Amino acid sequence: MRRLQLILSAIYVAGCAFRSAVPVYDVPRICLFDHWFSSVLIGRSVATIAELAFVAQWALMLHEISRVTRSAIGRFASLAVVPLIAVAETCSWYSVLTTSNIGHVAEESLWGFCVALLVATALTLAPRCAPRWRAILLGWCVAGLAYVAFMYAVDVPMYWSRWLSDQAAGRHYMTIAEGVLDVASRRVVSHQWADWKHEIAWMSLYFSVAVWISISLIHAPETSARRELRIRKLPLGASLTQ
Repeated sequence: MRRLQLILSAIYVAGCAFRSAVPVYDVPRICLFDHWFSSVLIGRSVATIAELAFVAQWALMLHEISRVTRSAIGRFASLAVVPLIAVAETCSWYSVLTTSNIGHVAEESLWGFCVALLVATALTLAPRCAPRWRAILLGWCVAGLAYVAFMYAVDVPMYWSRWLSDQAAGRHYMTIAEGVLDVASRRVVSHQWADWKHEIAWMSLYFSVAVWISISLIHAPETSARRELRIRKLPLGASLTQ
């Protein structure tokens, strides 16, 4: 399990390292460097792989804890989050290709919902875990709640307001086919603060705090039925066989 966590974290960290070195503002095709590495097509593809790896880390950890604590809710959440984020990634690609921010509204809403689901599940699991795991779960819950608050107070409203502005201006959206050609070829190089200022907050948190959370999942304590299971205070043998 820890080896798999290491592999998934390496994918996510490498993806974040690449995207922080060559940042791209997807919908308007803005980048810092006029190089094919700054292609929106490449950046979005790297992001998709990295984000699925990150959420898979959470699903594995939640599944591991749920198995030990025998939580049906935890097992359900661990199976649900990866498909939900896959849908979110699809919404993101829709926005990137068509330039319609409504897809980003759906994407960020799904991310916020999934993290809220993880937090709620972790809170239900904490009382059934040993003290050393409770502190870790509560720490993750605090970070998760801050993330959910940011998403629904800042990120989702930002994309919603952009979509409303585009609608009011009668913006023409690309078809999927037009979008594929556009993201593969068009780059708008800009070093202007006005072009990047709305992206700074999420990029700064994404490429720092989220990376350290991913790494922390590798170093989480081992869960073991012999050490963690405390259901109904049954003798060890009975707990493991019932």
